[in-house]
Amino acid sequence: MSKVYDQETLDKIQKVELDMLRDFDAMCEKHGIQYFAVGGTTIGCVRHKGFIPWDDDIDIGMVREDFEKFLRVANTEYGDKYSVLNFESDNTYPLMTTRWVKNGTVFLEESFKHLKCNFGIFLDLYCFDNVSDDDKKMKKQCFWAWFWGKWMILRSVNDPVLYQTGFKAKFIRFCVKIGNFFLRLFHVSPKFFYKKAMKHVLKYKDVDTKRVAYMFDPNPGMSIMAKEDVLPTVKIPYEDTVIGSQKNVEKYIRFRFGDDFMTLPPEEKRHNHVPYKLDFGDEK
Repeated sequence: MSKVYDQETLDKIQKVELDMLRDFDAMCEKHGIQYFAVGGTTIGCVRHKGFIPWDDDIDIGMVREDFEKFLRVANTEYGDKYSVLNFESDNTYPLMTTRWVKNGTVFLEESFKHLKCNFGIFLDLYCFDNVSDDDKKMKKQCFWAWFWGKWMILRSVNDPVLYQTGFKAKFIRFCVKIGNFFLRLFHVSPKFFYKKAMKHVLKYKDVDTKRVAYMFDPNPGMSIMAKEDVLPTVKIPYEDTVIGSQKNVEKYIRFRFGDDFMTLPPEEKRHNHVPYKLDFGDEK
């Protein structure tokens, strides 16, 4: 596919994802699972009451307890329609996120075109874990989880999406290709890096901390939130339906994106994930 969506294709992707969101929300309501919009989806909620006009995904967060509950019920409730994709379900999956994938569809990104995972149209799920109430320990925990998570990607992907430009991007891409080559040459298993990352992610799982974090953003420490700002979650309008939201969503947006989030970015900074291969399956 080209690097820019035509409007008809983008509209169709958003429609499929919105249908998936309705099913996801219904399942969470039935089983008492709290979830909340994260990432760019939060800006969409507040600024557009739905999708950012050029966006092509929905980002959803859950704290560890709710995330594990979701994993227990997802296959039972909608196993014929959707599949859970993460490293635990498929150890060729290169990311620390989880995806809820619509069966029978294909959404294959350029960076992953050599992988054989079930890459379909998806909701992106991010697990938020307890982090230390001590700032120094929290920063150390987030950094090392992030560090090993990046090595896991490096092991499987030799041409990742980069947020840098110019010479810096070229240099990073060169280093990635060299690193990927040697990790494969010496048969280093992605599982080694995954286990290292999860050790830090779960360090405070059984400790009643005041904060949670998703630890695998482009830079460490970008998604740290006080539990009192997240839970209990609320429902807010999203297109013609509703989506779960953090109790204090604007505080999260300002921390993550800055105070000027209501202003549209220039066109060159309006990113999405135009796939290498896209197939809607039986979707009309």
